[in-house]
Amino acid sequence: MSKPRNDFDPKAYNPAFEWGFLAPNYWGTWLGVFVSLPISLLPVKVHKWIAHQVASRLVNKRKGAVHNIRVNLSLCFPDKTEQERERIVYETLLTAGVFMMRFGLLTLRSPQWLQTQCTLVNEHYLTDCTEQNKNVILLVPHSWAIDIPAVLLASKGLPVSAMAKKQKNPVSDWLMHRQRVQYGGRVYERSGGIKPFIKSIKDGYLGYYLPDQDHGADISEFVDFFATTKATLPGLTKLAKLSKSKIIPTFASIDPDTGTYSIEFMPPLELQDTDPADARGMNKTIEYFVAKEPSQYMWILRLLRTQQDGRNLYREMRNKQ
Repeated sequence: MSKPRNDFDPKAYNPAFEWGFLAPNYWGTWLGVFVSLPISLLPVKVHKWIAHQVASRLVNKRKGAVHNIRVNLSLCFPDKTEQERERIVYETLLTAGVFMMRFGLLTLRSPQWLQTQCTLVNEHYLTDCTEQNKNVILLVPHSWAIDIPAVLLASKGLPVSAMAKKQKNPVSDWLMHRQRVQYGGRVYERSGGIKPFIKSIKDGYLGYYLPDQDHGADISEFVDFFATTKATLPGLTKLAKLSKSKIIPTFASIDPDTGTYSIEFMPPLELQDTDPADARGMNKTIEYFVAKEPSQYMWILRLLRTQQDGRNLYREMRNKQ
């Protein structure tokens, strides 16, 4: 975009710094920030070594986030051996560790540095739309590097509009928001509804849509997800029609060996006529990306929390251990 752009929107989520953030109950958060920033400047080989040490210990845990990974993998990939799934558990933790230790670089380094660290695969699917001034919604599954495309594209003059949930810790919430919009863009709180998000897309922002969260049975369709069934939120087709947008699946990954990022784009999705087909189309997109690089995905999420029969698979499988 060559013309001046005002990213401020009173309807967007715009948290501001408060002196209360310096209260003693937030000192732990600030300490974590001040420690993480110099760590992020260490060589990637050091990051990988630290991540390996941590992952090698966490992989022996049988509860919490590691338990969620095992449950998700066992249900999604029952044909894999236990040894194969355990390897993915370790590689997932390793990838997460390297990414989180390097996350501070988005703030410490320049936009030019970020651009040199990213490889764009099939970028023409996006540029074919933007060069024709077509509205675009990026369908972005929860990989560890999920924030990278938004920050990168904003640094190149293509700001993103996203919807997010406010974090419980106001200091972390403010810091995360500042990093996400440091080169431009807008974030809308989910409780504010979908209309401001749609309007921002019509105004020329790239919509940032996360397809894989569990929003409960009442508003979801139960459709296939790998070898299991997942409560999936439909409505992407409706959103595309309302905003007159093309839906471009986008997946970000980080190479734990080099610390560099890869962002892959797919051709625009075909719009569907029914909610089940709409939901299944999103899941097929996730399957395509994740099947190639399973360790890049946030398997720590309770992706299969909602079941048609009301069962809690995470609790059941924990009790069997």
